[in-house]
Amino acid sequence: MVAVTPFRAVRPAKEYVKDVASYPYDVIDSREARRLTRENAKSFLRIVKSEVDFQDDGVDFERVYEKARENLYDFLQRDILFQDEKECFYIYRQKMDDHAQYGIVACVSVADYESGLMKKHELTRKDKELDRTRHISRVNAQTGPVFLTHKASKAIDMTVKDIVRGNPEYDFTADDGTVHSVWVVDDENLIERIKQEFGELDSLYIADGHHRAASAVAVAKMRREENKDHNGREEYNRVMVMICPHDQLNVMDYNRVVRNLGGLDEGQFIRKVRESFILSDDFKERSPQRQGEFGMYMNGVWRRLQAVEKDMDENDPVGMLDVSILQDRLLRPLLGINDPRTDNRILFVGGIRGMDELERLVDSGKYAVAFSMYPTTMDQLMEIADMGKIMPPKSTWFEPKPRSGIFVHLLD
Repeated sequence: MVAVTPFRAVRPAKEYVKDVASYPYDVIDSREARRLTRENAKSFLRIVKSEVDFQDDGVDFERVYEKARENLYDFLQRDILFQDEKECFYIYRQKMDDHAQYGIVACVSVADYESGLMKKHELTRKDKELDRTRHISRVNAQTGPVFLTHKASKAIDMTVKDIVRGNPEYDFTADDGTVHSVWVVDDENLIERIKQEFGELDSLYIADGHHRAASAVAVAKMRREENKDHNGREEYNRVMVMICPHDQLNVMDYNRVVRNLGGLDEGQFIRKVRESFILSDDFKERSPQRQGEFGMYMNGVWRRLQAVEKDMDENDPVGMLDVSILQDRLLRPLLGINDPRTDNRILFVGGIRGMDELERLVDSGKYAVAFSMYPTTMDQLMEIADMGKIMPPKSTWFEPKPRSGIFVHLLD
């Protein structure tokens, strides 16, 4: 049984929401974040990437976390942000071109994560988890929702449809063209209806935000130990989430570029690739059109790779993922990339950046080869999570992504 609860969100004053709403902390680097905050001092990047308020990245981490806290409470004091007086649910719609997804922003219990009711499909990196844990603890807030999904429910869809017939609280177009709209749900009957409908679900799945989820849980554990009067009802026992039905999510390709050929020359590399894949020249499409197909860009030429049938074992749902096939049949044995989570020779490029970005990176001379991927499907993600198995890193790229700063969850 899934339990979702309303909460008192900290959110922007209506006139500031477009300025405040920012990219998530993990999709842009500090240099780009500094540029954006120079142009817009109200950007929530000043909280989620508060190193922007320092001259360079060499500043002590603790000073960065403290600055994030200062900036958050400065925004509150200046009424750029405010906290709702009562607990609410929030409907958050994102429209990107012809695609629209409707999420319910709410809280779920840390206990549901610990019990496995909130199912994972990726491992976390300890350094990234520690960074977010320290950030949440020092700022005393969860500053971005964990992005969850559930198997589509007609009842929940109908409730959301009823709510969005009204006028939204927020409705703005971000700089990337995505339209963001929010409805505040403060009616007690609707709140109970949403609770009951989610109570019919067996589980939730983490789509994006494994590090944010793990860090929220880590902070809760620390505060339990520190609080002699802990009773389970404290705000730190809850995780802020955005929950969308699985059939509304847009999963894009998550592509790879590699710095060098691991000591091989181009001819040797091509010959070895032919031993594991069916290779065709002049891949005009550049982007794969089906599972088991890959694009490879090197030295100004696109080639098509096709996995051989023996590498696509339907009895091994993890092994037959395209990201697994590329890793197991090419990246590890040919290029020596044994752990893509930590090897700095590989860069992962979200599909929203397109094939031109892969070409740009290779043509720059900083990378030797790029691989375009066919997207992992939601059915694959949920099947693997249901089995308690783990996908390879960077298997999915979701777009559009929830903006940071529209919702904040204070921990007391």
